[in-house]
Amino acid sequence: MNTKLLMMASAILMGIAGIVLSFGPQEVLVGLGQDSNQLSVIALQLMGALYFGFAITNWIAKGTIIGGIYGRPISIGNFTHFFVGGLALAKAYMNGSKLPLIILLLAIIYLVFAILFGYVLLTHPKKQM
Repeated sequence: MNTKLLMMASAILMGIAGIVLSFGPQEVLVGLGQDSNQLSVIALQLMGALYFGFAITNWIAKGTIIGGIYGRPISIGNFTHFFVGGLALAKAYMNGSKLPLIILLLAIIYLVFAILFGYVLLTHPKKQM
């Protein structure tokens, strides 16, 4: 598997999420049909900072060997983030609440990334050309 493409795709996804959450938390809350209060805004901005930090980490690590025992902290961190996040999003959408369809789409994207990072985590890396 070409881990460079996987790392770049995850970095771009999380980078976009980080920028949107950092600079537009009120707009995100309105888009999700939630009330905007100071605590929610700060929580979303902190989440944006986390996403952006993870994006930068993935972008910088894209050229290194990831998989097996190589780059294990990066692959475990990404797998855990996408697996737990995907399950949380899927559970929230299936609870019958009136969440927008974007939540289901995000759950699918997260679970696809979880499968890919799980594969990278559990297989021996091949040399990149």
